[in-house]
Amino acid sequence: MGISALNNTNPNSIYGKIASGKRIQTAADDAAGLAISNKLKKEENGYNVGAANIQDGIGVANIKDGALGSIQDSLHRIHELSIKASNGLYGDSEKRMIQDEIDQMLQDIESTAVGTQYNEMKLMDGSMADMHIATNPDGKGMKIQMQNTTLKALGIEGYSVMGDFDIKDIEAAMDKVTTARSNNGASTNRLEHAYNYNTSASLEMVSSRSRIEDLDIPKAVSEQKKDKLMEDYRMGMMRKKMQDDSMVLKMFGTM
Repeated sequence: MGISALNNTNPNSIYGKIASGKRIQTAADDAAGLAISNKLKKEENGYNVGAANIQDGIGVANIKDGALGSIQDSLHRIHELSIKASNGLYGDSEKRMIQDEIDQMLQDIESTAVGTQYNEMKLMDGSMADMHIATNPDGKGMKIQMQNTTLKALGIEGYSVMGDFDIKDIEAAMDKVTTARSNNGASTNRLEHAYNYNTSASLEMVSSRSRIEDLDIPKAVSEQKKDKLMEDYRMGMMRKKMQDDSMVLKMFGTM
């Protein structure tokens, strides 16, 4: 096997570098550059994992928003029915029918509050204070505030229009849910901003690593051609010397 063939199979040769597109194959190529590249790779991975965590967090926030929207709709209907029940034209039988619908709405609210969960974690029954989302490469990040939207927490447990009742109880519950939904929306916006930052930072890490690791192909090809010309020249000179030596030996052999 010739010298040229050996060079072609060596990954650290110019041939190997051109094939891989990478300037740095081993620490011997550029120890400092390799160290910086590895650090950038670690940060890139951290931002990517953080972005994935953020997507999960946004998923949680979206689940909560849907549940809060459902509770909000139920409270609006209870509010309408309560105003209707306040009308003096309705007797006990009519109010009983109104109360039956209110009871169904109350049951829906409670079911939503205790049943809304993510990965078996209940999000809206008060059993969980906050959820930490690791958005940063160092594991730090932000928290999504959890709300308690059970009937008891909303102050409308056992709400009834059959006797004396105060519509303000429903209005207060509506305000609590509106505030909870607003806070949840703010968390979603923060998470989306963090996601955009992480993806941008990750791309910057990739770009920085590329500038350090990647090979200047045109320059490498030019050097390859120059090396091949020098190798061909050396081989030619070696063949010429061998021919000259052979001629000298023949001359002495004929004397």
